[in-house]
Amino acid sequence: MKTRYWDRLIERLDKLDRGSLQRQFLLLAKEKGVWEAIFEALQEGLILLDRRGRLQYANRAAERMLGFNADGVQGQPLNRYIEGLDWDLLMDLDEGEWERMVRREVEINYPEHRYVEFYVMPLSAGTDDEEGAVVILRDVTRARESTARSIESERMQAITILAAGVAHEIGNPLNSLNIHLQLLKREARSIEEEEVRGNIEELIEVAGGEVTRLDRIIHQFLRAIRPSEPERRPVRIERVLEESFRFMQSELDDRGLILEFDWKEEQLAPVPADETQLKQVFFNLFKNALQSLPARSIIRVSIEMDERFARICFQDNGPGISAETMSRIYEPFKSDKPSGSGLGLMIVQRIVRDHGGEMEIHSEPGRGVRFVLYFPREEHRVRLLEAPADARENDTAATAEGCEEEGA
Repeated sequence: MKTRYWDRLIERLDKLDRGSLQRQFLLLAKEKGVWEAIFEALQEGLILLDRRGRLQYANRAAERMLGFNADGVQGQPLNRYIEGLDWDLLMDLDEGEWERMVRREVEINYPEHRYVEFYVMPLSAGTDDEEGAVVILRDVTRARESTARSIESERMQAITILAAGVAHEIGNPLNSLNIHLQLLKREARSIEEEEVRGNIEELIEVAGGEVTRLDRIIHQFLRAIRPSEPERRPVRIERVLEESFRFMQSELDDRGLILEFDWKEEQLAPVPADETQLKQVFFNLFKNALQSLPARSIIRVSIEMDERFARICFQDNGPGISAETMSRIYEPFKSDKPSGSGLGLMIVQRIVRDHGGEMEIHSEPGRGVRFVLYFPREEHRVRLLEAPADARENDTAATAEGCEEEGA
């Protein structure tokens, strides 16, 4: 309602009879209810502040983004939830300076990690006591994540092109070395002295074996980072996990790592996936544990299924990951481990996403690491994770809590 209308109504209050007053206030209550219903339906957060920056009203979207209940925080300063605002300075700005000074984007970690863009508009109702501001909040988390995925995809493409070029340049001299070793072996047959001939042939065999091994490593590296469409077939994830563990069991045992499986086979079902790529995912996660966990650490692997996703959780009780490392954990060739290449987790994430799934990493220093992998139970060419955020967020929260309870 406009201020002038409100002023005229106040001036006429003493001239209105009881019935007229009742009708006017019923009209006001109805208008207030309509406006509140509109505000509550908005996807953007809306907060009303007084002149000192204290909360007077917040709609449901704002409550959800900032993690509070409006009824319980009325009168609290907004700085408690959005840091870095100098409210006294803002209220002294000229109207033309507001847009330049108070539109920004912030990162929020409670009640969950998200990016929020907000801007503040001055609000004046005619007197100093009625001055304040309206804060509009917009959740831009998905837009930020989409941008990050695009950048990551471009980086992966550049790495693949570089790796292919390097492999080609290394492959040519390797082929030449192999040919010359064959020639040397042929020439060695003409040596009459048997002992000398035997020693030379043995050295040639060793050199040839190393050349073959290096060639195989190059081809495996290329297969690992080159994007490829998964060849999906019904796969029992728990059996692939057990096979992957058996393959690396001796290394895990030598390191003194303890592996615990947690699932009920009768509650699991086949998932459309590329078995070879799944093994690659699990090998990389086990290898990551070997390189980062101290002896006697425990790795608990659990599998759960709902109607949409198979969720595989790797939880350890190791030293955890620092915030700095977490911020660049998927970057290629960035590793804090002496023997790490910085490619393992990047490859895992790429394979999971190629299957239409997603990978999450949760960690705090001193409290271990939790890797959660989501694989869709049905084959979809369109990625399932682009579904509405609320349903996906609920699934994620439930799974993360379940994994955390297991690792406690």
